[in-house]
Amino acid sequence: MSLLSYYELCQLVEDGVITDVDPKAINAASIDVRLGNEIVVEDVNVAATVVSIREREVFPAVKLTMPEQGYILSPGEFILAHTVEKFNLPNDIVAEFKLKSSGARTGLENALATWCDCGWNGSVLTLELKNFLRRHSLRITPGMYIGQMIFYRVSEVPAERSYATIGRYNNDASVQTVKE
Repeated sequence: MSLLSYYELCQLVEDGVITDVDPKAINAASIDVRLGNEIVVEDVNVAATVVSIREREVFPAVKLTMPEQGYILSPGEFILAHTVEKFNLPNDIVAEFKLKSSGARTGLENALATWCDCGWNGSVLTLELKNFLRRHSLRITPGMYIGQMIFYRVSEVPAERSYATIGRYNNDASVQTVKE
């Protein structure tokens, strides 16, 4: 597995592997990504339930469009969000999301589901964001730089093992909850 650097990242953008990228967002070994405008928040008006991870149940949720001034993420609150950028990974490229350090230093955290397999395509990346502060809220806004994507070249996977063939989260144009 080899990490891709600046010129290879520029080629990925030119080839459409990642779209809607501002050229200034291409760094030495990553591409900065922005926060999209739709989020999924927990529906606190529903009685408390137990959500089964094994059964792939979705927590009671509401999908919202963030206004231009953003969304106030309360202490301890968890939401789903998405990137503006869309991904079309070929069968020899994997990617990994990392939260920008400036966001982490304010108390924002991204959950651990950050890996993108070969063949994942036609989709924005759904992010799992949480405010780890105990007493202070955080404002997130559409279009803000939220993280960076790191890309690696790997040996090409066979088509029948590609995420394009076996994955559940292909062709997602917006934030997604759990899919069957």
